[in-house]
Amino acid sequence: MDKSSVSIINLIVQADFVVQFVILLMTTASLVSWAIIFDKFIKFKILKHRSDKFEDSFENNIPLEDIFNQAKNNDNHPLARIFLACLREWKASNIKQIASQGPDKKDSLKERLTNAMQIASNRSMLKLESGLNLLAIIGSSAPFVGLFGTVWGIMNSFQSIAVSKNTSLAVVAPGIAESLLATAIGLFAAIPAVFFYNIYTAKINHFHERAGNFSLMLLNSMSKELDRY
Repeated sequence: MDKSSVSIINLIVQADFVVQFVILLMTTASLVSWAIIFDKFIKFKILKHRSDKFEDSFENNIPLEDIFNQAKNNDNHPLARIFLACLREWKASNIKQIASQGPDKKDSLKERLTNAMQIASNRSMLKLESGLNLLAIIGSSAPFVGLFGTVWGIMNSFQSIAVSKNTSLAVVAPGIAESLLATAIGLFAAIPAVFFYNIYTAKINHFHERAGNFSLMLLNSMSKELDRY
C-alpha cells in the first residue's frame, strides 16, 4: 500500500459521508473549544489585574466617594460592580433618618446593602461562567461522537470484506484508519475542553470567594459609617 494513500487528508477525502461529517463536527467543536479557552484565559488575567488594583484602592483608605466616582466609569470587574451596587443603595437611602429611628432600621438597611451586593455578585459570576457550559458539553460528548464515527467506519470496513470476499488487510485498513481518525479528533476536542473547564471552574470559585470577602469588608465599612450618625 502506498504510504501517501493513507495520509490524513486522503483518509478524510476518501472517508464515508457519515465519518466525514463526524470529523467536521469534531474539528468545529475543537476550534470552538480553543476559542473559548483563549478568550477565558485573557479575560481572567485582565479581571485579576483590575480586581487587585481596585482592592488596593479600597484597602488604602481612599475615600469611598472618590472610589465611587472612579468605579462608575470602570465597572468592568466583579468587585467594582459589587461596590457600585452597595453605594447606590446607600445613596438612595435617607441615612440620617434611618440612624435616628433605631437599630431595627439600621439592620434593615444593612440587609438591603447585603442583598444589593449579592445580586451584583451573582450577575458577575454568571458573566464569568458564560461559555463554560459549552466546554462541558464538548468535553462530555465529543468522545462518544468520535466513537460513533469509529463504529460506523468499522461497519463499512466489514461490508467491504463481505462485498470483495477478500480478507486482506489492504482492503480494510483504509476504513479502519478513517474510523480511528474520527475517535482521535473527538479526543483532541474533548481533552482540552475538560481540562480547562476544571481550571476555569476553580478560578470562578476563587472569584466568588473573593467577591464574598469583599462584600463582607465593604458591609463592615458601611456599618461603621452608619454608626457615626
